[in-house]
Amino acid sequence: MENSLFSKPRDLFLDIVNPKDYVQIDSVSHMYQSLKNSVQKPLKMILLYGRPGTGKSMLLHKLHHDLSKYQKVFMVSTPIVDEDDFLRVLAHNIFDHTPREAMTLNRFLEIASALSLNPIPIVLLDEAQLYSAALMEKIRLISDARVIKFVITLHKTDQEDVIAKEHFQTRIWESIELQNATSEELKIYVQKKLLKANCFDVANMFNDKNMKLITSLTNGNYRDTNKLLFTLFSLYCWYEENNPALIQYNAIKPKWIEMAAIHSGLIDA
Repeated sequence: MENSLFSKPRDLFLDIVNPKDYVQIDSVSHMYQSLKNSVQKPLKMILLYGRPGTGKSMLLHKLHHDLSKYQKVFMVSTPIVDEDDFLRVLAHNIFDHTPREAMTLNRFLEIASALSLNPIPIVLLDEAQLYSAALMEKIRLISDARVIKFVITLHKTDQEDVIAKEHFQTRIWESIELQNATSEELKIYVQKKLLKANCFDVANMFNDKNMKLITSLTNGNYRDTNKLLFTLFSLYCWYEENNPALIQYNAIKPKWIEMAAIHSGLIDA
């Protein structure tokens, strides 16, 4: 139903990373400013880590969007796991060099040293936990040579301390950990996304009780919150078309949030 009151809010919570969708929340904005400050320092490698869904990819995409106006920045959104391919892609996108021969680490460093770009180019690596230890070692050596500055994101798990990995211990001079949102932060996130898109009526449907329930269901995880709200508004779209009498427009009933949580897999039923 294209003219549904809830179709626009639904699409706001699609699981798509777009720097234009960045929502300013004090804690996240503080982290982003720390990230931007770190990039300006003479650091060789910067680590941005946290649990999946805490906003790492969004901050990395926003950093790319903001910095690319002023200097050479290359974003690797999808990991390139083959070592030769990885070096070739970097050489092409950063140094405008497309080699016919095999791209070894030594050859890559020769090309970089010959150009000696200033300021040092920045490479943003998302999902770096998917890279092999051998390729991470090459990334470490490139950063040691100070021909490229790396900003990487990694998932944090209970079983593994990413900071303890050998190729990070001495090379990362700064690390930033992202946390899940509090109920108040999640409320600001949801409200700002809706108000920015002029969805005022829908924004007014959320109250503190709703947000506490959403936070408890998602543990304050932004990705799970997006999934939950996309499903919630999809339900509203269906009912608006098929049974509008059941919709209460002045507030969101907790049972509708719970129903969306079941449909999105956040509650086992």
